[in-house]
Amino acid sequence: MKNYTLLCFIILNVFYGFCQESKLNLADKKYDSYAYVDAIKTYERIAQKGYKSEDLYKKLGNSYYFNSDFENSAKWYSELFALNPSPEAEYYYRYAQSLKSTGQWDKADVILNQFNTKYKNDTRARLYKENADYLDRIKANSGRYKIEDAGINSKYSDYGSIIHDNKIYFASARDTGNFSKRKHKWTGEYYTNIYDADIDTLIGEISRVNKIRSEINKRFHESSPVFTNDGNTVYFTRNNFLNGKKGKDANKNTLVKIYKASLENGKWTNIKALPFTSDNYSTGHPALSPDEKILYFASDMPGTIGQSDIYKVSINTDGSFGNPQNLGKEINTEGKETFPYVTSENEIYFASDGHPGLGGLDVFVGQIEADGSISSIENLGGDINSPKDDFAYIIDPVSRKGYFSSNKDGGLGSDDIYQFLETKRLKCMQELSGVITDASTGAILPGTKVTLYDDMQKTKNSGIADSAGRYNFDVECGKNYNIRAEKPDYATKEVNVTIGKTTGKTDLTIPLEKSVCKVMIGDDLGKCFNIKMIYFDLDKSDITTAAALDLEKILDVLNQHPNMKLDIRSHTDSRASHQYNQALSDRRAKSTIEWLIKNGAAKNRLSGKGYGETELVNNCSDNVECSETEHQMNRRSEFIITGL
Repeated sequence: MKNYTLLCFIILNVFYGFCQESKLNLADKKYDSYAYVDAIKTYERIAQKGYKSEDLYKKLGNSYYFNSDFENSAKWYSELFALNPSPEAEYYYRYAQSLKSTGQWDKADVILNQFNTKYKNDTRARLYKENADYLDRIKANSGRYKIEDAGINSKYSDYGSIIHDNKIYFASARDTGNFSKRKHKWTGEYYTNIYDADIDTLIGEISRVNKIRSEINKRFHESSPVFTNDGNTVYFTRNNFLNGKKGKDANKNTLVKIYKASLENGKWTNIKALPFTSDNYSTGHPALSPDEKILYFASDMPGTIGQSDIYKVSINTDGSFGNPQNLGKEINTEGKETFPYVTSENEIYFASDGHPGLGGLDVFVGQIEADGSISSIENLGGDINSPKDDFAYIIDPVSRKGYFSSNKDGGLGSDDIYQFLETKRLKCMQELSGVITDASTGAILPGTKVTLYDDMQKTKNSGIADSAGRYNFDVECGKNYNIRAEKPDYATKEVNVTIGKTTGKTDLTIPLEKSVCKVMIGDDLGKCFNIKMIYFDLDKSDITTAAALDLEKILDVLNQHPNMKLDIRSHTDSRASHQYNQALSDRRAKSTIEWLIKNGAAKNRLSGKGYGETELVNNCSDNVECSETEHQMNRRSEFIITGL
């Protein structure tokens, strides 16, 4: 690809609270009064007192993790691992992600290695350890195109096509002029100019090629035009030459710049180099985002990672430009990245010799994320790519037709343009959908915020559940995702899902649990914290460490709601004598009250007694055979609200 090399690399390598407390309705009866209990804040205050609980640390870690406060999530997950070195798989992953986000890479690697050892079948663990052979990936991505000569090639270099207004524009080293045919001494070919040809959309054929007769084509190289949708502006690459003068760098070399021209009265005029270009580095191969608010290009400007990187720059409403931004190491390597092209599907196609390929420049595609970063980079496979240079790929995302350039064997000239039809998408896609429900009642929860994350916790998409509580996302087959559901008064929940490897649908219903308890007189406060039983040692009434943890929750709520009053009720099953059960339950109720008073609760706010086996919740009375689970239902502690 002689002239491509000449243009792009002349003497250089170029071109990239929850609820606040509700006000009471004074017109309501006192039995209709409510109190709002912030469970997470209660957990944190208890933890700060020194109480330790696996469930406590999980909930605290999750509450910060879901809010991207990774420093605090790492803190509480660290406490979790200190208490239980082998929690569920999800906590290994969340802890490692939190550590990475706070710069603790070595510690994160330790956790990920443990993750892989313990959960070998987890997709994320396998991806951490395995590096798939890139040749196998390229082979898997092949066989998806029908390719043929574009019908516009010459024996010289032809490359870098773009479609606009039913015309194909491209650079060519052919020279159709009659006089002053200027050849470059390195290649023996003419300097490249921009040409066009009409495309017959009905039969797909291209008419005779024409050289553009305008001020765009001058004495040296021009290539890579891109037009705005209205056709009134064109950006293109040219050697540093304007108004009859060559610009040179400190070494007297003429590099390349991106120029802009305006269409006025049918003629291209007002040609200017873009303001971020320079005599001292190269910029070229412009590409517009579909909304025309961003210009992508290749450059070796200061800050470039490799020989040439892909950059982007914002185009302001007044026509001015922002500051160029390097797209980063996700896409740019120490090699060459060049010829960007962006589609309406937020895909960026580009050529690179730094990513694993078949040789020379290969064409790759990546996904542009919501934050502008690039992910999911894939080699397009062995149909497009070859051991030679393959580049300047463009595609219509609807028809899946397009063009690319290559100097692969079998062409007419040093570089040729090929047209193609993509017969099979590179990405296998599925629809991930489901309904958000209340975990207790099964009621649908419209208006829930639902966010889709990849397995590296990068946001992929987000939305709001519709009136039927339903959400849906387009996802890639075989990938691992996290779905996070958030709704006021409910605990945020994140669910991991692995998508199947074939096209189809994946259904994932997400039930949410209440995080803010709405309680009224007569309710059991213990249900807010899933306290079914204040546990005592066998046949004793001393408060154990586990019981103290649960009572701290009750005490914290009493402190937050000074008008709340409780009746503490202790119940047993029927498997001892009635007299014994009555006495034991009464001692336990009194011990519970004494502990609360000793730790700060006012005596006049508490009452209680033991009920023994007198209020069974099922039929498990004396001489009735019941399972242990059924007996357990009768062994319970209640904290009944008697005043607010």
